Amino acid sequence: MKIAVVDYGMGNLRSVSKALERVAPRDEVLVTADPQAIRGAERVVVPGQGAMPDCMRQLAASGAREAVIEAASRKPFLGICIGLQMLFDRGEEGDTPGLGILPGRVPRLSVAGLKIPHMGWNEVLQERPHAMWAGIADRSRFYFVHSYYPQPAERALTAASCDYGTRFTCAVARDNIFAVQFHPEKSQNSGLRLLSNFVQWRP
Repeated sequence: MKIAVVDYGMGNLRSVSKALERVAPRDEVLVTADPQAIRGAERVVVPGQGAMPDCMRQLAASGAREAVIEAASRKPFLGICIGLQMLFDRGEEGDTPGLGILPGRVPRLSVAGLKIPHMGWNEVLQERPHAMWAGIADRSRFYFVHSYYPQPAERALTAASCDYGTRFTCAVARDNIFAVQFHPEKSQNSGLRLLSNFVQWRP
């Protein structure tokens, strides 16, 4: 099986690919911006770090934008951090249009008395059962680094939430899409289990 990790110059690609190689040693993990390679993969992971305007610009410049949209419509798809945020209609950072795959927006975190960006370990509260949570206890801790968060227009999209002065959505799921605001590749055993679940997931 081929797993494409989409390279548009804005992600922690080495950590993500190495974590996937660890949980799927018999599969081919391909870091690529080639639209044909993304289309040819059985599973697609879109990581991302940095500013959403830069990420959206680089995704378009890489030529991978349409291939990512196609992947999100029909094959197991995992978005991480900006890879989650870009799925929505619009991001507040730079008033940036997203891919519009999921309805909603991405506002800035604003929490009195707490540091932004939200950085470090935090509990993830599972909002509903999902195959991606298999073997992961509710309130397991995952690693976050972000200043913006997803605000889905449909409550049913929320797969998990997190408390950081306020409660916000930190994972979304619909059909073949699962996407997280935290970084599973930096989240030790729970993160590796999530990635392993993704490799085995049959949506």
